[in-house]
Amino acid sequence: MSEIALTVIKVLFLALLWLFIFSAVSVIRTDLFGRTVPTPDQPEARELETPPPPPRRVRRPRGAPRVLSIVQGAQTGESAELAPGVVLIGRGADCQLILDDDYVSTRHARVVAAESGSYVEDLGSTNGTYVNGSRITAPTAISMSDTVRIGKTILKLEP
Repeated sequence: MSEIALTVIKVLFLALLWLFIFSAVSVIRTDLFGRTVPTPDQPEARELETPPPPPRRVRRPRGAPRVLSIVQGAQTGESAELAPGVVLIGRGADCQLILDDDYVSTRHARVVAAESGSYVEDLGSTNGTYVNGSRITAPTAISMSDTVRIGKTILKLEP
């Protein structure tokens, strides 16, 4: 092979190697810092003119549960209002009812109060959610006479 052909092959190989290095660095940079997303400079005029609608008040029938309260455990007496319709229970800061219990997951369970009735749903917790002493695996209807155990804490619906 001639010396010129060998030099051309070396230069092409070196260029290919640098192309690989630049693409690897680009992928690593994207993984570390994310992609840049263009943002609009100003919101549209329509967004500024119309205020958001006021929140609707939900009327509950008489005797319907309004509060989920802790009846036994380290935080006895604390409660969460069912006004929004859903109460998220766990140790996470985004939960409406935060339980300081080692046996409770970050997002453990949720209680939903609908017009048709209330139900509790386990959100894939490690230690499970119990209604009247039985572990639940699917959304389970609850009434004011039922007890819900999450970790070492027992909860109950109240009017």
